[in-house]
Amino acid sequence: MAWMVGVDVGGTFTDFYAFDDQTKTTVVHKAPSTPSDLSEAILGGLRTLLSDHNVPVEAVTRLAHGTTVGTNALIQRRGRDVAVITTDGFRDLLEIGRQVRPRMYDMQLDYPAPLAKRKHRFEIYERIDAKGRVLRELTDEAVAGAVEQVRASGAESCAVCLLFSFLNPEHERRIGAALIEAMPELFVSLSSDVQPEFREYERFSTAVLNAYLQPTVAKYVVQLGEALKSDAPRAVVGINQSSGGLMSIERTRNYPIRTALSGPAAGVVGAIYAARLSERPDIITLDMGGTSADICLIRNFAVSSSVGRKVAGFPIRLPMVDINTVGAGGGSIAWFERDGLLKVGPASAGADPGPAGYGRGGDQPTVSDANFILGRLSPDGLLGGAMPVDLNAARQVFQPIAKRLDIAIERAAHGVLAIVVANMIRAIRAVSVERGHDPRDFTLMPFGGAGALHATEVARELDIREILVPYSPGILCAQGLVVSDLKEDFVSSGRTKVVDANLQGIQARIDALCTEATAWAFSEKISNDRHTVTLSLDMRYVGQNFELGVPMDGDNPASLLLPRTKDLKSLFFEAHDMNYGYHNPNDPVEIVNMRLTARGRLDRPPAPQTSIDASIEPLANSRRRVWFNPDESEETPVYLRDALSTGHVIHGPAVIDQLDATTLVFPGDKAMIDAGLNLLVELAS
Repeated sequence: MAWMVGVDVGGTFTDFYAFDDQTKTTVVHKAPSTPSDLSEAILGGLRTLLSDHNVPVEAVTRLAHGTTVGTNALIQRRGRDVAVITTDGFRDLLEIGRQVRPRMYDMQLDYPAPLAKRKHRFEIYERIDAKGRVLRELTDEAVAGAVEQVRASGAESCAVCLLFSFLNPEHERRIGAALIEAMPELFVSLSSDVQPEFREYERFSTAVLNAYLQPTVAKYVVQLGEALKSDAPRAVVGINQSSGGLMSIERTRNYPIRTALSGPAAGVVGAIYAARLSERPDIITLDMGGTSADICLIRNFAVSSSVGRKVAGFPIRLPMVDINTVGAGGGSIAWFERDGLLKVGPASAGADPGPAGYGRGGDQPTVSDANFILGRLSPDGLLGGAMPVDLNAARQVFQPIAKRLDIAIERAAHGVLAIVVANMIRAIRAVSVERGHDPRDFTLMPFGGAGALHATEVARELDIREILVPYSPGILCAQGLVVSDLKEDFVSSGRTKVVDANLQGIQARIDALCTEATAWAFSEKISNDRHTVTLSLDMRYVGQNFELGVPMDGDNPASLLLPRTKDLKSLFFEAHDMNYGYHNPNDPVEIVNMRLTARGRLDRPPAPQTSIDASIEPLANSRRRVWFNPDESEETPVYLRDALSTGHVIHGPAVIDQLDATTLVFPGDKAMIDAGLNLLVELAS
């Protein structure tokens, strides 16, 4: 037996998806998260999963983990003291930034204060110019002085951010080596290692964020790795990156900033896998969990990546899956603004105490409580009845809202759901309509524990006619971890004009990236037949301020050859046309960055299967009253998802319950199980 396990830690639940590549068996498990120590839910849930299914611990050969430790540390500013060593004269760069207001019309809102205090930012006398040449030599005395300043600061980590180090990292490496030699326990982040690209503010910020997270994330992943040596002694542990691929614990320890969007990125990978099973290449994902909803647009089974974005207000210059997040989850709290208007989120009840309906002491009205009141969530308990609910507590916390608005509790609950739906619709429009995509051309794929509860109302507002609910929607992020590949991103930065005279130099830099990718594949024990690379060039017209990513053909790491100058320009013109609607064939073009993504393909589970006879019409397991509108409830049949098979059709109104999620089929709509065992819902006109 050889089991692969994916575990995704969310704000409310920790999800498990396990697959045996010998028997092709898949099992799922869900456990409440433990905010005080996230590893408790992972280790306890893993033990329960293995025990319930009689799997010996030695049978687990791979464990893939999506983590929110880094994200939460940034949002809550729970990292450790960090020092910065920078080029003389650039001490305040992190505060100066780009001099652009966070919100254009808010004159009072400031950027978040730098994570490195000014007294912990130290200048060093050295200088490298824009061509990578040394203008001011770095002396041993200057290095020793900087090391002593860092020692005296008491910082647990240090970011070394020197000007133009992406072209010549020699000075940063000398300083880094001296810091480690003098203070072996110190975490050191070199900007030339974390992300060697031009734009000093974003590069410096990324390196500082990495250093800020290192003590917290390193402690977490190392302790988890040690604990898993007894709970899963043969398991190779992989941590999911924001770009949608796995990396080792050691690389996570060195580059924790790559996990800033670890969990949501896994959901996108799982969504693409599910979409392929149903042959739906164009989808909009709605990953609604306990705290937030993550939105992503996927075309032709591919998701776009953004290189620069902000997390918790701080710019990060790293490849990330292009996800739009809004504070709309099952635990989102309903509250009244000072203007008297009812709002929902972004504050969340989380896992502890959680929504009032969970019976754990929650005393704030939440989205989940509204669903309990309206009969949309089972009053018999969650997780297949293993987690009891308290309907009276849910109604009690909604009483003040109903009284203040002078309406029935059910209408108040329905209003809260309408607000959270509106929040998600705005987030979907931001990644579709605002970027020139028509939502009506896409299928909506809801997942997460709460996605399928609200998908129909979201789809109707956007005039989307088709909803695709995966086989295990509440576990899809964990499933995405199991179907993820090993992945590593490499970059070579430096402005180079696209002319015949420069092609040889450009090819040499690409060959150097391929060499790095090959070395990485060797270190990760990836065989040649499972190792692929993709190349993308960041290109722009000379004089433009921002560049476009232009993908190149080919995936053979041994033979990535550039096209001719004319063809290279044509590819850029095509990308420029697609984004801006025009191009000028006579203006000079330059390459800013060369990006190489290396992948190591891992074994993947087969499509879900069932032995249920589809010729037998499915029978309702029970019935309950459900409020599909604010005025009246309907007696509604409840079906179990496990009792459905390919070809089964269910006409609304209906509720489809399963361990990890609940799906609503509104009156007049039709749901059917397709060949991939996904649930395809067709909305009535």
